[in-house]
Amino acid sequence: MANGTLTPEYQHEPVMVAEVLEALRPEESSVIVDCTLGGAGHAVRLAREMGPEGQLIGIDQDDMALNSAAARLDREVPGVAHRLMKGNFRDLDELLCAAEVPGVDGFLFDLGVSSPQLDIPNRGFSYHEDAPLDMRMDPQSGGPSAADVVNGYSEAELIRILHAFGEERFAGAIAREIVRRRKTKPISTTTELVEVIKAAIPAAARRQGPHPARRSFQAIRIEVNHELDALLIGLQAALRWLNPAGRICVISYHSLEDRIVKRLFQSASRGCTCPPDIPVCVCGNVPILKVITKKPLVATTEEVERNPRSRSAKIRVAMKL
Repeated sequence: MANGTLTPEYQHEPVMVAEVLEALRPEESSVIVDCTLGGAGHAVRLAREMGPEGQLIGIDQDDMALNSAAARLDREVPGVAHRLMKGNFRDLDELLCAAEVPGVDGFLFDLGVSSPQLDIPNRGFSYHEDAPLDMRMDPQSGGPSAADVVNGYSEAELIRILHAFGEERFAGAIAREIVRRRKTKPISTTTELVEVIKAAIPAAARRQGPHPARRSFQAIRIEVNHELDALLIGLQAALRWLNPAGRICVISYHSLEDRIVKRLFQSASRGCTCPPDIPVCVCGNVPILKVITKKPLVATTEEVERNPRSRSAKIRVAMKL
């Protein structure tokens, strides 16, 4: 980025913008938190609805995203107060305390790896590009990279993450092949890992369905960034910070994420859980949410044609009671 101009990687069209605006219904005095800021595609549209009385808080753990988003917000919605914070939404309590907001009217979670991260080869997220095996959302974190996972985990640990986070039916064969190959030489690039995965999967299975490395790359990325643990912690914190009638909107891209969101929303919207034969409630459980989307929203055919990355997106929305 130079002279406040967005890098090309951060100019992608955000997913299901109309649905997000309808879900969160920002008003002029709203406090909205975008927990996955990226290039501010959703944030700019939300800010336009809020006006000068509103406050936008954007959170991202990627320095490039924060820099690009700051430039875009300053240029496109200069009259709207915004504060951008580096961090993971697993630390939402600490971040919002630092932002000194009494409560929040709307939360947006746009999950998974962002388009810019996929499109910058040296980040190591894409199985279509040759790059170092990194996959960290925050490369400056110093935490373990994908290479550390691939070369350091035991065969049993690799099977666990490939099965649990990638729902990969060939998890055992892939893990065995990884362990076999790394005895000769560490697996250090995305291309090397793709070759290992392809060698482990039967030829007939490779010829049909999505890219043979898709599920494994997803699983390793989730493990590197502890995404599912962070999601549950972040959602629970968001429920604590929501004002009455405040809304939470979550865009997920695979079944593991969507399942966590669905179960949490169902649990928080449930009232008495006493057995039906007990005449008086003794559990004291009261709902704190109303689920707005009985079924998840999906992108229109027109949007999928225009923006293929919306194909797997699902939106769930709930409101604080």
